[in-house]
Amino acid sequence: MTMTTTAPETTITASDEVPTISISREFDAPRELVFRAWTDPELVPQWLGPDDIATEIVRWECRRGGEWAYINTRIGGEQDFEAGFYGSFHEVREPELLVQTFTWEGWPDGVSLERMVFEELPGGRCRVSATSLFDSFEARDGMLSSGMDKGVTEGYAKLDRLLQRLG
Repeated sequence: MTMTTTAPETTITASDEVPTISISREFDAPRELVFRAWTDPELVPQWLGPDDIATEIVRWECRRGGEWAYINTRIGGEQDFEAGFYGSFHEVREPELLVQTFTWEGWPDGVSLERMVFEELPGGRCRVSATSLFDSFEARDGMLSSGMDKGVTEGYAKLDRLLQRLG
């Protein structure tokens, strides 16, 4: 695997052999709470994405076969921004596994399959290991160059703060 970026606690890697992105992060919170923050439509917008973008849930049916959609918005700063994302949940196995599709409205043919494993760690901690499989290296590399690493690392830092408040 080729390392694309590493933050203090978040690791993002891309495979040279398969068009995937893998993300790993440990949280100082119980697995059940981390899973809830990942799947509760009231909590997801509080942490998802970079600090300068707001997330609005449009649809959220977190169950096998359910749909999801949200809009990210940035107003002010260097550039106003609005982007919609959508997909479907293929497996929701509380508190250990979440499998979903992910599509950006700007590229509706570029569907990726995401698998998040929530691993219980000693001391009431949790590791989330996420793997996204893209249909091509071009699509995967487009995601990597989109600034997604900033969104992931800043979002996970917000998730840390949210988990602390909820805990």
